[in-house]
Amino acid sequence: MPSEILQELAREGCEDELTDYTVYTKLSNLRIENKQEFRHALRELAETEHRHYEFWMRYIPDAKVKPRSFTVYTTLLIRVLFGTTFASKFLERNESSVVKRYKAAEEFIPDSDKPEFERMLQDEVSHEKEFEQKTAGSIIQYISFVVLGLADAVVEIAGIHAGSLGIYRSTRLAGLAGVIAGAAASLAMSSAAYAQAKQGFQGSASKSAAYTGVSYFATALILAAPYFLTETMTYALSASLFLAVSLIAFISFYSAVISEKPFTKDFLEMTGIMFGATVALYVVGTIIHILVGLPVGL
Repeated sequence: MPSEILQELAREGCEDELTDYTVYTKLSNLRIENKQEFRHALRELAETEHRHYEFWMRYIPDAKVKPRSFTVYTTLLIRVLFGTTFASKFLERNESSVVKRYKAAEEFIPDSDKPEFERMLQDEVSHEKEFEQKTAGSIIQYISFVVLGLADAVVEIAGIHAGSLGIYRSTRLAGLAGVIAGAAASLAMSSAAYAQAKQGFQGSASKSAAYTGVSYFATALILAAPYFLTETMTYALSASLFLAVSLIAFISFYSAVISEKPFTKDFLEMTGIMFGATVALYVVGTIIHILVGLPVGL
């Protein structure tokens, strides 16, 4: 009979593998998933996870194990919002901790089961990489251009709004300045992205430019919206900065999942840069307002 330690490890393993199996199965059956290569890759992942589930169940044959519903439905929501590859990488974020836990369990595995256990361990290490290879060429390759547009726009447009407030003391004019600057900068960013993509990028240079420009201008419009909704500078600036921080959180989270980077560091760095630029340009704008002597609301 398996030891209590092995039974506990097996229960955790069953929950992990059954949850992943359920997610991959549901992802492959979604009607919005119309790419056959994605469906095929997801079904292969589901089969792999189910084999792992069956391996762990041999140590707790009478246990009733259920998938973690929160993880399942959260991942499905993420798929609808952000795409299959992102959802898969989100699910696999805990893979390193799973591998560590499995390695710690190795000493409790009976010798007769160790060859199969080693194969399972290798699956956990490699199947995410296999999924990335099978789904290469998807929209995920353009994410870096979207992030580029969003990240640059958040810092630049927030600073332009603050500087314009310092100069004109008008929310309407600050909002217009952000929209106009956003339109001009989005064209410049698109051109730069196009030129960059032509230098060895495997995807479409035109799509890269479009993703960069559209994401930049969309961010500019989002950050400008509060300035047209209120004439109180404090409210407009606060609301716009709140939206900026929210966008930074989204960018940092997306990058953390896709690029497997730490979320907190990127988030704090970008937020610090954005607030620094905002304060600095507001001070500069205020100095210009005083020196030039512009009337309020010009």
